[in-house]
Amino acid sequence: MDRNVEGYIRRQKSAEGKICIGLRALILEMFPGIREEMRMGVPWYGGRFYVAAFKDHVNLGFSVEGLPEKELGLFEGKGKYMRHITLFPGKGMDRERIGMLLEIAKKSKCYCP
Repeated sequence: MDRNVEGYIRRQKSAEGKICIGLRALILEMFPGIREEMRMGVPWYGGRFYVAAFKDHVNLGFSVEGLPEKELGLFEGKGKYMRHITLFPGKGMDRERIGMLLEIAKKSKCYCP
């Protein structure tokens, strides 16, 4: 079984795989040299972000520990350490918004599971 990031993305359905490719490219573009690895079965970036494909969507997860309440409200979920946004095929990917969320989460304490 291929456990690397490229293998994970290749195994996704076409629509979800395209979202994963776009998210990966944006993260690597914004944070050159960020550590990319498989953890808990999904790609992780610097211990702060993850990309997880599901049956009909993709979640982009963010470390949020230590962020102010105002910024926490920009993410989905109620987690103390991790929150996410959900991206659906055919809905487009708002690179500007996602980039802003990545920059906000970069200020958090590193979750590093």
